[in-house]
Parts: sequence; C-alpha cells; structure tokens
Amino acid sequence: MKRVAFFAFGLLSHGMFLVVYLYMAGFVGNLLVPKSIDSPEVATPPLAAALIDVLLLAQFAVPHSVMARPAFKRWWTQYVPRPVERSVYVFIANLSVVLLMWQWRPLGLTMWDVQHPLGRAIVYGLFGAGWLLVPVASLLINHFDLFGTRQVWLHLRDKEYTAPPFRTPMLYRMIRHPLYLGWMIAFWVTPTMSAGHLLLAMFLTGYMLIAIPIEERDLAHAYGEPYEQYRRRVPALIPRPASPSRCPVTAEAAMSRN
Repeated sequence: MKRVAFFAFGLLSHGMFLVVYLYMAGFVGNLLVPKSIDSPEVATPPLAAALIDVLLLAQFAVPHSVMARPAFKRWWTQYVPRPVERSVYVFIANLSVVLLMWQWRPLGLTMWDVQHPLGRAIVYGLFGAGWLLVPVASLLINHFDLFGTRQVWLHLRDKEYTAPPFRTPMLYRMIRHPLYLGWMIAFWVTPTMSAGHLLLAMFLTGYMLIAIPIEERDLAHAYGEPYEQYRRRVPALIPRPASPSRCPVTAEAAMSRN
C-alpha cells in the first residue's frame, strides 16, 4: 500500500509541475491567465512592492537550491523516505512558485515595449521557444528522474534505484546547460518589459549563474573525470562552432577506453 501511495504522490507532484509550468508561461508572458506579472491590482507603494517581490523570489530560490544539495539530501532522507525525496522536492518547489505568482506585486514602469506587429510576433516566437526548450532539454537526459517519477516507479516495482548515466545527447554537445538557457530566454525575451518583469528576470538569472558552478561541482564529484573533460570542452550557455577536438564523450564511452 505504501508503494502505491508513494507512486500516486510522485504522479501528483509531476502533474502539478506541468500545470504550474504552463500557468507560469502565461504569467510571465501576460497571456491567457487571470493574473499575470503585470496585472493591475490594488496599488502597493513601489518600494514595498519591490521588497515583497524579492522576498517571494527568495522563498523559491533559497530552498530550491539548498534542497538540491547532496549534503541536505543525506540529512533530509533521515525523515523523508528516499523513494519520494525528489517528489517532495518538486512538490515544495511547485508550492513556492504558486505562492510567488499569487502574491506577486506588479511594478508598472515600462523598460521597453515593442509595438510593431511583426516585431511582437517575432519576440513572442522566441519567448515560446525558450519555454519549449526547458522541457525538451530535460527530456533529452533524465526528465522522469529529475521530477522523481522514475524513483517512485522503481519503488512500486520493488526495484533498486540507480542514478542515470552521464550522457551528452544533441543540445548537450553544444552547451552544458540548455535547460538554464531556456529559462533565461523565457524570462528575458518579451515584447513588453516592465520593471517587475525585469526584477524577476535579473533575480532568477543571477540565481542560475550562481547555481551553475555549485551544480557542476556536484556533477564532477558524481561522475569524475568524464564530466571534467566535458566541462573543459563544452561551453556553459553560449554555443560555439563544433570541432572534432571539442566533441564531448559520454561516461560510458570514457570508461570503455580504460
């Protein structure tokens, strides 16, 4: 019964993410949702609004980063069953994003506004590409592991969990972090950039730039020299022309040469 409950919770957390993710795209893009990043509401003094927004961003970013660290996981799994640890992480992240969008205070100053219909269409196309890149990048590697669904599925079938192997498919042969790049495009590419939207984009971009070296340190510890070679050969966020000397190797290929 516990295995079924864990699996149901994992599916719930993953499904909740998909709903929150779609709503967040509408929230950031001011598209098709009841409340968006620039929706008018009861006036809040600008300084108070900015402080509230920063606190909302922090309540997402700080736990999201801390809970992903191996040291925290070792402590956390003393109290949270290991098969649902990732699903609990995803569930808490979902709640944090819901709180952020629910309590967000708009800052009305406009930084830029693309008025030409063709220009707006092009920008919205790039905006959509950014939001599409995030799930595509995760599906290329370990999407179901990333969201905890694989863990609860293996537990349901009474199979031992094994970490996914290090692979560098498609986009990962050009940049190390296409998922982060997708988020950055999603946050920055907009036809109308308000002060509140700019605050969100700057804060979360700064968060990701801080997170990258921390995350890569954990990956290097987990995968060793194959990841170190990959990090030396492939840029983090900005693609560069490929050459044979820069072709990354998978962990499996690297180990097969030893």
